[in-house]
Amino acid sequence: MDGKVGNDYYQNSPTKLLRRGYTTGSCAAAAAKGALIMLIEQKHIWETEIITPVGVVLKLKLEDCRYNPDDASCCVIKDGGDDPDITHGAKIYARVKLRAGGVKIVGGLGVGKVTKPGLAISVGEPAINPVPRNMIMAAVKDVLPPDQGAEIVIEVPEGMSLTKKTLNPDLGIVGGISILGTTGIVEPMSEEAFKTSLAQCLKVAQAEKKKIIAFTPGKIGQNFAIEKYGVEQSNIIQTSNFIGFMLEEAVNHGIEEVLLIGHIGKLVKIAAGNFNTHNRFTDARRETLAAHAALQGATLSVIEGIMEAITAEAAVQIIKDNQLEETFNRVANRASQRAVSYSRYQLKVGTVLLDLKGELLGFDNNALIIGGKLGWQQK
Repeated sequence: MDGKVGNDYYQNSPTKLLRRGYTTGSCAAAAAKGALIMLIEQKHIWETEIITPVGVVLKLKLEDCRYNPDDASCCVIKDGGDDPDITHGAKIYARVKLRAGGVKIVGGLGVGKVTKPGLAISVGEPAINPVPRNMIMAAVKDVLPPDQGAEIVIEVPEGMSLTKKTLNPDLGIVGGISILGTTGIVEPMSEEAFKTSLAQCLKVAQAEKKKIIAFTPGKIGQNFAIEKYGVEQSNIIQTSNFIGFMLEEAVNHGIEEVLLIGHIGKLVKIAAGNFNTHNRFTDARRETLAAHAALQGATLSVIEGIMEAITAEAAVQIIKDNQLEETFNRVANRASQRAVSYSRYQLKVGTVLLDLKGELLGFDNNALIIGGKLGWQQK
């Protein structure tokens, strides 16, 4: 069936079924593959399959299909499922033509361009994130003839208007939306239902009589914790943005020690005392990093540079360039102190800060102790 994700439904609460969707990255990959098949075979097709990074097979319907001997194009309509999503219903197009050499991915109409450093994509490149790029590459190489290349142009006609409802202008991404997604799947994110599902993870830990657990805001941090730092998957729980809620639930479920491990852009908010880390509720990343850099002896110009940085990664680079790396340990220590206080001193907490590549930035003494019990290996 068109656009079905697994069984199409995700059990997000004990009482309600919410429908999954698929990301703009999945749409772009499916459109690119479909257009390439039409170009090669010179015939109309109505759907195509891709495999997402998490192994789920998506069979997606193709719309507005056109082809001739020189190029082909089609679109996939974004379906966010039951998750509130400003790109839901947007048409994600791919226009394909064969070329000598490898596969080239280009951002067309309505796809933003990166103009400032600090993001996962280099300045001047289209805002098509690394995972969607890899998905597009894999999808087209699946059908591309040997020794043949292709140019893939991704377009979102509504992108210019949609980007006004995103953070892209603040991030220095101009001209359209970003093509996003780390799993290819959009999970329904009803807040109360999602909290219920998170708390279920702690019930499992309690049943296993665990007293120590690692919390990470998302899947990327979890993967780094497992693959790079040796923490067993069974000892890690994703908190999403609800770190405060999960600290409270940890106390309620008999947990005594918590290791916070993840990207500095999320965990620096804990150092500022913000325990729902969604950008609609809180930020203070630059202010917090600037304050701790100042305590470490940063000059006024460095502090101003941190305050003007568009992302946490950009601020991290400024701190590194000025040999102020001890700032990260300060931030980690402060995050742990805040978390302990938030738990009403019922938990012992350590914090490990990572960058987007999973490289270790900073940690506190509690992290060494708690992390050691969880098998954390410093690298």
